[in-house]
Amino acid sequence: MIVVLGYLAAMLTTGAAIPQVVQTLRTRDVRGVSIPYWWTLSAGVALWLVYGLYIGSGPLIAANAVSLGLDLTVLWLTFRFRLL
Repeated sequence: MIVVLGYLAAMLTTGAAIPQVVQTLRTRDVRGVSIPYWWTLSAGVALWLVYGLYIGSGPLIAANAVSLGLDLTVLWLTFRFRLL
């Protein structure tokens, strides 16, 4: 049961980045995106991913792998659309 709780928490926290990715793709407006926030979040998520890999925790690995991908997507889109 506790693993289900872990996966539920992972889905909610990972999904939190999806609206930012969708909005950025739709509007290409990145004026409100904080680069220091997303870099810091990405670094923290990367460390959680390494930790999850170390202890072999499925929920940590899954959530943080997807989260890192979404977070880096926001950063990439921000740099891409700021340069246009």
